[in-house]
Amino acid sequence: MAQNRLIQAHVFISGKVQGVGYRYYTSRQAQTLKLSGWVKNLPDGRVEAVFEGKSQAIDKMVKWCYGGSPNAIVTDVAIEMKPSEGLQGFEMRR
Repeated sequence: MAQNRLIQAHVFISGKVQGVGYRYYTSRQAQTLKLSGWVKNLPDGRVEAVFEGKSQAIDKMVKWCYGGSPNAIVTDVAIEMKPSEGLQGFEMRR
């Protein structure tokens, strides 16, 4: 069952994604989908996130990133898929 294996998505989100609650909403959505990982703001204005979990939940999370928080304006989402590292829990990093 491919949809039950654990994978990782390393994601970079560009646009108006800082100062609009993007990390908070990302964290909430990831926890709702039972994903592990983290999210943080980057100095260049992008948001970086790592999501780990079942492939079906990862697909939903990546799709969510294209919209993001209510006031975000996402212009690009770059995704790199990797094997799971076994992360536990989800955190907002600074």
